Amino acid sequence: MPLTVLPVKSTLKKEQFDLFESIVLDLENAQITPQNGDVLVISSKYVANSQGRVLEYDKIVPSFDAEKIGNRFHIKPKMAEIILRESDKIFGGIPGFVITSSDNIIAPNAGIDKSNTHSGTVVLYPNESYLVAEHLRRKVLLKYNIHVGIIITDSRLMPGRVGTVGIAIACSGIEPTSDLRGEKDLYGNVLKVTFQAIADDLASIANLKMGEGSDAIPCVLIRDSEARLSDRKMRENDMAISYEECVYVRGLGTMI
Repeated sequence: MPLTVLPVKSTLKKEQFDLFESIVLDLENAQITPQNGDVLVISSKYVANSQGRVLEYDKIVPSFDAEKIGNRFHIKPKMAEIILRESDKIFGGIPGFVITSSDNIIAPNAGIDKSNTHSGTVVLYPNESYLVAEHLRRKVLLKYNIHVGIIITDSRLMPGRVGTVGIAIACSGIEPTSDLRGEKDLYGNVLKVTFQAIADDLASIANLKMGEGSDAIPCVLIRDSEARLSDRKMRENDMAISYEECVYVRGLGTMI
């Protein structure tokens, strides 16, 4: 069966809201009925807005460390303070951007977003994304009596590339990767290190339909993806590796 991608439009939300009920309503308005094996890909900013993970910029009080980070990377102290609060690790940066790790995802400025939010506010990453994805999966099962995959996605710059792609920051209900080690390529060579990032691939497909501007498409339903369903509880290390194993982090730390 060919893969089908169905965008699900929504309406602008200005306050916290019930994420599941909103998705159900949006699916009904789009005349889409979820089926067994579908994958629902949901924007992380939509999830964050449902949780009220929005900060009023002017109310932030910068710390001494934020002042130092701001001066070093030419970032306003208030923004530097938010970055410090939301980051697990800071690798470095350039003027205007701090390269951070947030929820085991390398991102500029801890994934903080000024787009698609009120003027004077910023949207943060959602709280407990994996738990949110698991709760959504269970609610879909109870309401529709079907098993689906849930992916929470964000857009991300890729090293050395122009523009953004989608990346899964959490998932539930599907195996996020496929281990191809031990299989053979077209020439019979045994694959030694290859994993396919299934959740990230689906997130990027969805990101193409979600858009980056005023599209108002926070959710995409993907059908016949052939992603492998799973009832096990997903964790961050199902999609992330340690920075000691990451070729980008290790390689960029060894300048020639």
